[in-house]
Amino acid sequence: MTELLEKAIERVRSFPPKAQDDFARVLLRLTGEETEVVALTEDEQAAIAASKAAAARGDFATDEEVRAVWATYGL
Repeated sequence: MTELLEKAIERVRSFPPKAQDDFARVLLRLTGEETEVVALTEDEQAAIAASKAAAARGDFATDEEVRAVWATYGL
């Protein structure tokens, strides 16, 4: 295992269990591992539709906004 991967895994260990599972699902998906299909709620579907519409308009977060979110997670 590379140092970078070890560092990432160690960092994720400090996250709450749900967040750890979210990261695990992403890694499994990236490696081609099949994961269960998750049904989205109507609110989640609406949030995704709003995000896609914002992207279509070119309405993206600023670099400062992105850094602020990352800082919340110590990244």
